[in-house]
Parts: sequence; structure tokens; C-alpha cells
Amino acid sequence: MNIRFRLSALIFCLVLLVAGTVSAQAENWRIDTDHSSIYFDTRHTLATVRGQFKGFTGTVDFDPDNITAGSVDFTVKVDTINTGIAKRDNHLRSDDFFAAGQYPEMTFSSTDIRHMEDNRYIMEGDLTVRDVTRQVEIPFTFLGKQDNPMEKGQEVAGFEAEFTINRLDYNVGDGRFAEMGVVEKQVRVLVALELLRDK
Repeated sequence: MNIRFRLSALIFCLVLLVAGTVSAQAENWRIDTDHSSIYFDTRHTLATVRGQFKGFTGTVDFDPDNITAGSVDFTVKVDTINTGIAKRDNHLRSDDFFAAGQYPEMTFSSTDIRHMEDNRYIMEGDLTVRDVTRQVEIPFTFLGKQDNPMEKGQEVAGFEAEFTINRLDYNVGDGRFAEMGVVEKQVRVLVALELLRDK
């Protein structure tokens, strides 16, 4: 085998390796925070209280044709909680609930993404609230992607995730308000995302 042939073979192998690395990457999307929201609701005595977290950042790498390469990472600013009543929001930020001064962020980092059926998927990952990290499964719906009608040369995608957590599992409260029948343990969460990507 002459040197020229061996050099050509080496270059060919490197090209295949690089091409394989590129194809293994999922599509990287950035969050359009003006059109994305994190909502929650829980029961206060007999009524449902709804709110949202207005401050969050994250990265989403997702391609329905290559979900094994996908990943999701999220950070939520706890002090941006908003239920429409300042006194209640301040109480939720206090040590009775989120202790936002000591634990200013909630985070989620995916470890696996699985396709269920049609446009429905499940993320597994680590959810950290206050001083507790637990592995959770979060079902989500991929609403599709299309050219952005408002920005030439850009794609837009939509995702929605709905799940329920027990706040006491994360030390958000010591249980006394739940025992009194004032604030229930279960919190329902809806994450609605509009994502952008340059073509």
C-alpha cells in the first residue's frame, strides 16, 4: 500500500467521522421568552390559585428524527413568581415555601428523551427545587415546526409539557398548611414554549 493511498484512506475516514458527528447532533433551539410561559396551579382551601414564573432561561436540543441526541436544560428564577397578589407572592418567596433568598433558582436537566406515540414524548431528568434533587418524568407534546411568518430565514417550533409534583417532596412547605386544608400538596405545572432557530 503506497503512502498516497494510505493518506487518502485516512482523509476519507476523518471525513466520515466528522460527518457522523454532525448528523448525531440534535437541532438547537433558543427560547422566545416573549411567547413562552411557565404556569402552575394549586388548590387554596376550595379555590384554585394560578400563577406563573416570569423569569427563566434554557436550552433545547431536539430533533424528532434524532431524539437520542436531544437534551433540555432549564433554570427558573424563584423570585419571579407571580400570582397577581403581592402579599401572597412574598409569602411564597419566604422560608415557609420556596426560601428564594437561600435557593434563588430551580433547575431541570434532562438525562433521556423517549418517543411515546405520534407527537408525544417523555423527558427523564433531574429536577432541583430548594435543596432537593429528584428524578422525574415529564411528558411533553411537540407541536411541530415551520418557517417563522414574522422573520425570514428562521424556523419556529412549539412544545407543551404538563406534569404534577408534590411540593412537600421538595421541602416547599413543612406540611402544616396542607394538614390545615389551606394549601394542597399537589402542584400542576404547564410549560408552554415557542422556540426559534436560524435556518
